[in-house]
Amino acid sequence: MAFTVTVLGSATPYPRPDNPCSGYLLRHGATKIWLDAGPGTLAALQEHTAPDGLDAIWISHLHADHVADLLPAVYALLFADLPPCKPIPLYGPPGTGARLSAFLSNTGRAPIEQAFAVHELHDGHRARVGDLELTSVAVAHGFPAFGLRATDGTRTLAYSGDTGPCDALTKLADGADLFLCEADSDEPSAVHLTPAEAGRAATGAARLLLTHVGHTITARDAVTQAAEHFPGPVAYAAPRAVFGV
Repeated sequence: MAFTVTVLGSATPYPRPDNPCSGYLLRHGATKIWLDAGPGTLAALQEHTAPDGLDAIWISHLHADHVADLLPAVYALLFADLPPCKPIPLYGPPGTGARLSAFLSNTGRAPIEQAFAVHELHDGHRARVGDLELTSVAVAHGFPAFGLRATDGTRTLAYSGDTGPCDALTKLADGADLFLCEADSDEPSAVHLTPAEAGRAATGAARLLLTHVGHTITARDAVTQAAEHFPGPVAYAAPRAVFGV
């Protein structure tokens, strides 16, 4: 059964004309999961599926470049032509539901529970979506943030979310067939990775896919620098690209 990740966007910290912010469509057979919802990714998602056709949404952390398109998604699901048969499971950090509801409130509390069934993540959180098991791993980003391992029991996708160097990254990447990892900066940081750090963190994975490459470094240079520290194939998460897990 096909297990793929489609890059909806990989820009940071704001969307570019040809590249939305962080967002990915994870597919396993008929199962479809929207992984992070950065600005511009709702439109890109609709090139592949309508929001009401999703089996789940998983959000790594609550910075706007990873979550902002949940706001127009609520309008699509509640007030337009895409009402879901039932609320879509939404997995996100503590406070996800309250944050969305507060932002969308006008004369009263926004009824986001009609669009999303919110489940708050914690380190080691597990969820079953279709044939995939999703395991969340707390990472270092200065406030609640999570990486993800998604597996069908045979193949595994690991995703760093946004993070600085931490021991959890080794756990996250170990044994993964594909490690989707941020490489934000060419300068070391407590809350983001350099390409070299991403390469070192990915050592236990089979393949490395760099995303969230910041404005201070080109995608080509990021791949080159990561490859100096990672023995396997390294690629860049270009928008619209599809990668097998």
